[in-house]
Amino acid sequence: KAAAVHADAEDAERDVAAAAEALAEADAGDDHELAAVEAADHHELLWYATQEIPNLVRQS
Repeated sequence: KAAAVHADAEDAERDVAAAAEALAEADAGDDHELAAVEAADHHELLWYATQEIPNLVRQS
């Protein structure tokens, strides 16, 4: 049962996508790729309560 939903804001999309691509290399110690992962970490997640989920899904 879901208690809440967390989502990335639109302005985080590029950084989060780059971090996903860079994760394996960052874990292997690549400092350049680690910087990409850390850039995504600076974005706040949006929080939605369960009663907001239907509207959130319709907006996507």
